[in-house]
Amino acid sequence: MTNPLLTSALHRVPGLRRLPAAKLLAIGQVVMLAREHIANLEPSERRRFLELMRHARGRPGNLSSSERAELAMLIAKANPRRFIGLAADKLSPVPLPRRVVNGPRSKRSSR
Repeated sequence: MTNPLLTSALHRVPGLRRLPAAKLLAIGQVVMLAREHIANLEPSERRRFLELMRHARGRPGNLSSSERAELAMLIAKANPRRFIGLAADKLSPVPLPRRVVNGPRSKRSSR
């Protein structure tokens, strides 16, 4: 028995058949973590974030100083430090210390 969704994904995504199942699970966990962190933004903030990213085209110099400040505020709201720590913890074969996952205590207390 095979899952029809998995079967269709195998045919649509090039190279997916060559990835071991453990890597697919790890990628899936990181994607779910990213979704949780993006969910910290309101829908209007998510739209604005995408607008700014498209406008910048990978170069912060393409944005005005106010747009750069707005983008920095939106990124900070998504909490990238915690996302990276949690992703590293998910991919690590051993549990990571809390200070590695959540950041230094001084920064954690301000949340």
